[in-house]
Amino acid sequence: MSAPHSVPRRRSVLLAGLGCALTACSASHPIARNFSSPSPSPTGSPFPSPAAWQPGPGELQPDVKLRAVQVVEAIGSWPPGGQGADAAGQRVAALGLPAGLAEQGGPLLADASQAAVEVVYAQYGGLLSDSASVLVVCRQWRTGPDGAPESTGTTVDVRLSRAEPRWTVTALHPADPGRVADSLPDPATKVLAQPRIVLPPAAAADVRSGQVHDAVLTAMLALAGPYSFQVSVVRSGHPQLVFGTDRPSDHPKGLAFDTWQIDGRPVVDPATPADLVDSFMRAAAAAGSYNVGGPRQLSGGATANQFFSDQTHHDHVHAGFTA
Repeated sequence: MSAPHSVPRRRSVLLAGLGCALTACSASHPIARNFSSPSPSPTGSPFPSPAAWQPGPGELQPDVKLRAVQVVEAIGSWPPGGQGADAAGQRVAALGLPAGLAEQGGPLLADASQAAVEVVYAQYGGLLSDSASVLVVCRQWRTGPDGAPESTGTTVDVRLSRAEPRWTVTALHPADPGRVADSLPDPATKVLAQPRIVLPPAAAADVRSGQVHDAVLTAMLALAGPYSFQVSVVRSGHPQLVFGTDRPSDHPKGLAFDTWQIDGRPVVDPATPADLVDSFMRAAAAAGSYNVGGPRQLSGGATANQFFSDQTHHDHVHAGFTA
């Protein structure tokens, strides 16, 4: 998301082992390959059974995020024979939410006999007093044609409104990265091959679509020198407008990316050194970002509003660019 300022502006561990479970407060953060299309597991691999995501230390309004995650997990995970929108609707209704939300699950509703979702991270796309956007970054396993699990995933923009006793989910907007480009510019190829930049499925698909601007990609590569980092969102799976405003976000234009973890440390975690996050923000600015948001308001900058901070950006670093 972008700063709530006057100019239009505007986080995913991909596990190396199929059975590993990840939360924002995981003890280890392995770097793995970037991917976007389904990839098969070795024949005979057990079907993954990832742990349910739980908010880690430092989260604002953690139950809002948990509510959003639970509906995505309910739609995208099912036991053998539990596929289909009707069955997904029953799982959503068991959460006390409208069953019809399942029909908005998009790519999560694959025609596979079994599936399991692992939420990598849940990041705010917007947080206001009575409404919120939670970007649920996830990996999904499905049974393939030969019965072995295939790995894929998406990011879902989950919209919520305040209610009692818990916030309620009002809509789901899954990522739509578009088709793979026939050819890619050199910066895109380098980003996809750089192990210090970890992209979740939707973000990797964004890069492969050829719709991410070179300014974003070259900045990622520059940051990958001093840092390893995990991206949450690039272009798809993000609100079209800066949340709570009528201004277009830089993300859908391919002119922004969000980072939820730096050098194995979640941005939101109070135990993460402030200097680490702040230095990453300044490095993003030095790499060309005109609009850098994060958990703290930084001084300086090439322009008066180059750095910003608000509740939405308490859990990630946003870097926006101009074309």
